[in-house]
Amino acid sequence: MSAFLRSLARPATAARAFSTTAQRPVARITIVGNLADSPELRVSSTGREYLRYSLASNSGPANNRRTSWFTVRCFAADGPQREFFQSLPKGALLMVEGEVTVSNYNDEDGKPRQAYNITQRSLDVIRRPFNPNRQAPEEGEQQPQE
Repeated sequence: MSAFLRSLARPATAARAFSTTAQRPVARITIVGNLADSPELRVSSTGREYLRYSLASNSGPANNRRTSWFTVRCFAADGPQREFFQSLPKGALLMVEGEVTVSNYNDEDGKPRQAYNITQRSLDVIRRPFNPNRQAPEEGEQQPQE
């Protein structure tokens, strides 16, 4: 039997040549943008606490700049990690990787709308805004790693 006929005899499976990971029902996104305001702690309808914050990502030439806004949720447990996220100042340049789901709804005028729900999986601080009031570290004191 030829290789061609053997390949036809095998059951058809969806092959993903570009990835070795299993398929997921959500899309992944990476956003680089400025923090619009400090993250705020919220409670979901099920009682689970999460941080919610907005990122502004700019694109295009300086004379025709376009800003896209993204609202991100972070389910960090109570502790040092959540405190770090809450301490991020407005204007910090962040790179956020997360999962995206789409929700359809009707606005107050009855028009159909879509919302992109982003759940943070990782966050990197690229740059913090300049703060002239920030004190230099004492001699022998380690500077915090970002």
